[in-house]
Amino acid sequence: MDQDGPIGGQWNYDAENRKPPSSGLDVPDTFRTQPDKITQEVLAVVETYFPDHFGDLLPFHFAVSRDQAVAALEQFIAKRLNLFGDYQDAMIQNEPWMYHSHIGFYLNCGLLTPLECIERAEAAYHQGTAPLNAVEGFIRQILGWREYVRGIYWLKMPEYKSMNFLESKRPLPNFYWTADTQMNCMRQCITETKQNAYAHHIQRLMVLGNFALIAGLDPDEVNNWYLLVYADAYEWVELPNVTGMVLFADGGQLASKPYAASGAYINKMSNYCGSCKYKVSVKNGPNACPFNYLYWDFIGRNDGKLRGNPRMGFMYKSLDRMSDEKRQAIQDDSRRFFAAIDANEKV
Repeated sequence: MDQDGPIGGQWNYDAENRKPPSSGLDVPDTFRTQPDKITQEVLAVVETYFPDHFGDLLPFHFAVSRDQAVAALEQFIAKRLNLFGDYQDAMIQNEPWMYHSHIGFYLNCGLLTPLECIERAEAAYHQGTAPLNAVEGFIRQILGWREYVRGIYWLKMPEYKSMNFLESKRPLPNFYWTADTQMNCMRQCITETKQNAYAHHIQRLMVLGNFALIAGLDPDEVNNWYLLVYADAYEWVELPNVTGMVLFADGGQLASKPYAASGAYINKMSNYCGSCKYKVSVKNGPNACPFNYLYWDFIGRNDGKLRGNPRMGFMYKSLDRMSDEKRQAIQDDSRRFFAAIDANEKV
């Protein structure tokens, strides 16, 4: 704070925190440790008793002590915080870590405290080693969003867990467990999740979660998947994020609109689409990006529940301008896609 107002004169710098990935970015590697004897013994137990569970045991990179967690925080402050703000929404193929902190697990299991992370980032700003947009964005994720979803959980549970405002009932596709899909963005994010028990928030929200939303996947199955596959997923933080932010299953108690998007958003914020079987520029037909027609199918089939949302007005005006032929093509493509999933065909 600067007297009675925020430093810099703005409460947030989201407008500066949405840069797409640039070519030639030199992304630092994440913090890694060599497993000690106890950790190796635990890994051996897991391999013995749970060999078929989702996820890769090796390479094991997590901090397992207070000192290691502090070292992970310090590495973020020194090597990635300066560009965290600019590229916090960006996604690059085969770059799972980007400029994120990767400390959510350590916060949620108690190896780090929220206050020390906030104060460390604030100190970096005052020392001139990190820009305001990066520091403000990082602090707001901890002091703002993390505490907000915690409040939602304790205020709304246990009823919150059973909410399904959009009446979504489609089973979770098997490719969420196998990554065996021709959609490159989904394959990348699921594969990295399996390797690292981690994906950053845009991968979770705007790729994996976006598909779950527009495909109408069952909230219980989606919540179960997120809770099982991510190391930082404790129910109090996972459930509000998935039920409220990802799936809009609470009808707008947490977020003011569904975070649905077509392939254009993924193409803008990543380089995934260039290596995909599907064409993001094609809107309909077998070569079209499934996100393109599933997005409009989602808008259409939820007309009765979402048209009155003030933030959805533009989408419904666009839908109303579509020809009958266009709308029929969207429905036909979506039905064909869902039929392929139901038949366990590779999509």
